[in-house]
Amino acid sequence: MLDVTMMVNDKDTSATAGRTFERLNPITGEVASRAPAATVADANAAADAAAAAFPAWSETGPNARRAILNLAADKLEARAEDFAEAMTAEIGAAAPWAHFNVHLAAGMLREAAAMTTQIAGEVIPSDVPGLVAFGHRQPVGVVLGIAPWNAPVILGVRALAMPLACGNTVVLKASEICPATHRLIGEALHDAGLPAGVLNVVTNAPEDAPAVVEALIAHPAVRRVNFTGSTRVGRIVAEIAAKHLKPVLLELGGKAPCIVLDDADLDAAVAGAAFGAFANQGQICMATERIVVMEEVADAFVQKLAAKAASLPAGDPRKGAVVLGSLVGREAAERVGGLVQDAVAKGAELLAGGKIDGTIMNATVIDRVTPAMRLYTEESFGPVVAVVRVGSVDEAVRVANDTEYGLAAAVFGRDIPRAMAVARRIESGICHINGPTVHDEAQMPFGGVKASGYGRFGGRAAIAEFTELRWITVATTPRHYPF
Repeated sequence: MLDVTMMVNDKDTSATAGRTFERLNPITGEVASRAPAATVADANAAADAAAAAFPAWSETGPNARRAILNLAADKLEARAEDFAEAMTAEIGAAAPWAHFNVHLAAGMLREAAAMTTQIAGEVIPSDVPGLVAFGHRQPVGVVLGIAPWNAPVILGVRALAMPLACGNTVVLKASEICPATHRLIGEALHDAGLPAGVLNVVTNAPEDAPAVVEALIAHPAVRRVNFTGSTRVGRIVAEIAAKHLKPVLLELGGKAPCIVLDDADLDAAVAGAAFGAFANQGQICMATERIVVMEEVADAFVQKLAAKAASLPAGDPRKGAVVLGSLVGREAAERVGGLVQDAVAKGAELLAGGKIDGTIMNATVIDRVTPAMRLYTEESFGPVVAVVRVGSVDEAVRVANDTEYGLAAAVFGRDIPRAMAVARRIESGICHINGPTVHDEAQMPFGGVKASGYGRFGGRAAIAEFTELRWITVATTPRHYPF
């Protein structure tokens, strides 16, 4: 069992009255971690610590911030095995997924480090004689980052890296499902020399989440909020933030389509679709949930995809090399299984997988999915992909857009101008041509549209999210006034 403490003002901290909660291993049911169950008072103490640290950190030079963030990336990578142990215990992750998390998260810290000298303003021409006008970007204050469990190191680091690079201080509200994993991120930043109070990590029991989150958003020092998670909870976060007039960046659910055109390289499309659908058991916001394939190539494509899915080993990641590890819990497995049963009962064809053993589920391919089936519209967040056959490019675009979500998408086709024309018609924040829907790089503008949220993480785009743009003028000659 992993014993966890909160990190407030650079100190290991317990919750008020020593309250704790436990996270169970999804495979064994044993206690994976025990963490403090923060109260509203604990949450406010973390925000107070961040507020007290803000003046000094905001005035810290860009190269000093860069050095700490770069060193933090090194510290993160040095503890890859600790992260893998925590992720396997808390969420049943396979080792390759855990190590990929650490690798990409370290890259995000290094990209954020590179951005410290790119927080640029501009000189804006003024009509007033002798007036020099500037658009000036500066840190906003305390940033609240709320991170999920499914890619815990990547998304935990993403919640804090660019805010810190921009000169803000941060409160990271850890996921109730992986408190030990998120606490390790705080340790890596601490070991890199981040000053006291600049980053604070708060853990809370599931039943206390509404009160803790509302208290943190309402805290006067908190000026920005970023949340990654479900659309249902994202709406709640947005409503609370709106009540307090706090800007919020939301990266929410998805139902990513992968369009396979009639001129696609089918082997490449199968490889990309399988990776997009089954990486981390489909528990990724960008996961390929729907494959929209043109009828001319559908039979050949689904045959290849079913064979690929059947070849992917699934099992307990502690007992050997597997591609698919555990789903996050039995409830998730039952929900995904219910989607499969509903589709088959309504006429869909189960071509591969469908087997569930506790929280382990095989890669599953379901053909001839229609709008009458729940799988057509509901985000599965599991290792199941729906195949929808279409008769034309226009129908493919219509089906791809026939969802409330709009995060990631993909198009496979050899005729690049044609594929580009299709990509431009898809309502999504991200679209990859001849590549999988699951793709992330630290420097890219990452985010969605529609019910997948708004705002952008990553690179220069994130600077606008975590700085205040101010108009500042300097009169260099005497001003003339009308009275």
